[in-house]
Amino acid sequence: MNKDIQAYHKSQAAEDKAICEVLHEEISQHLPKAENKVWHGHPVWFLDGNPIVGYDKLKAGVRLLFWSGVTFEEEQLAPGKSGKFKDASITYTSAEQINTKDLKRWLKKANDIQWDYKNIVKRKGVLERLK
Repeated sequence: MNKDIQAYHKSQAAEDKAICEVLHEEISQHLPKAENKVWHGHPVWFLDGNPIVGYDKLKAGVRLLFWSGVTFEEEQLAPGKSGKFKDASITYTSAEQINTKDLKRWLKKANDIQWDYKNIVKRKGVLERLK
């Protein structure tokens, strides 16, 4: 595990740390070619420099965010609040809530369905589909 991600996990309360560890294990297993690091303060996985999935601690729990998640058409994933982007997420308050079968399916979609966030600034906020 990346040392910065390890430090992120250690900084969490016990239940949140348990959630983070399950998410890290599943994401790493199902996206083995993805680079991972702490980015903007929380763990994120990238494919070819494009952010794909990450998680962060919010007041309500640990949010698992997929940058292209709206396009997955999965009702468990809530669309981002801005509506400008293609992100969608789910929030967990305990590790037992994580359905690894659903997570595996979402991670496959994260690999197969991607919007180009890497170049969003260069394109002045316009997203283009990569896959």
